Amino acid sequence: MNEVTSLLQENKRIKSAKYVSNFETVFACPICKSSMKVIDFKSIICSNHHTFDFAKHGYMNFTTHSVNTKYSKGLFEARRKLITEGAFYKPLSYAIGKLINEHLVKTKEIISILDMGCGEGSHLSNICDIVRSTFFKSVVGVGVDISKEGIMAASKYYSNKIWAVADLANTPFKNKQFDVILNILSPSNYTEFDRLLKSDGIVIKIVPQSGYLKELREHLFLKPEKQNYSNSETVERFKESFQFVESSRLSYTMNLNKSSIEWLVQMTPLTWSTTEERINSFFNKNSAQITVDLDILIGKNSI
Repeated sequence: MNEVTSLLQENKRIKSAKYVSNFETVFACPICKSSMKVIDFKSIICSNHHTFDFAKHGYMNFTTHSVNTKYSKGLFEARRKLITEGAFYKPLSYAIGKLINEHLVKTKEIISILDMGCGEGSHLSNICDIVRSTFFKSVVGVGVDISKEGIMAASKYYSNKIWAVADLANTPFKNKQFDVILNILSPSNYTEFDRLLKSDGIVIKIVPQSGYLKELREHLFLKPEKQNYSNSETVERFKESFQFVESSRLSYTMNLNKSSIEWLVQMTPLTWSTTEERINSFFNKNSAQITVDLDILIGKNSI
């Protein structure tokens, strides 16, 4: 590593630590639940001296043991490119931004948004930008994921956010800290969501509907049960866990060029359970029309 690179990384670590120090009151130690402070723009430490360092890209790792996931660096890079360059989820980001504006108290000057299962951070970054620029709100964006590779990519590409590697069942935050909790095409922990959500906050969960990526599924799988699926159980569980506010369905088709097709294939777990031959035959297409079909669920605290 040359001296310039080393300085840039040190600057990024310090810059991130300074940003996090503005919001250190939201943190609670994941080990003992006590309050935390940023010390020397290097670590965040609780009152019982449990210490978590800022990584060179500026994120914090709050896991107490190493976690292996199937989500690779290449998968997150492909997902970031599909979202940013391919604009694959652009209508979804605008729909979520609009719902945040509609459902939160209009007098709030600053909105805190926590993305649980944020991956490489592109959804959160886009949504924060939309809420800030379209609805003229100040926004604090916080992204949490169990995958270190995802959070590493998020902190590399998106500054002025709080990025943390953490277990979704044991996040490093005090009770009732967030106006919005996002859960986009990702596993949930509703007990933790309920704990973290402010009394007047909202949870926005995105789940696939029956037509989601249907062209890709039909290409990759022969069996109808793999080509079609329902998320009705997921929706019912959400309605049982929160005071249900509303749901809406967002469906659109995207015309993908060769690059976007490659990114889609590289990022989707659908390819984990099919043959190399079927993956390659889709991967080698020059263009494809792909359906995005999603349910947007909104809930409030159950109490």
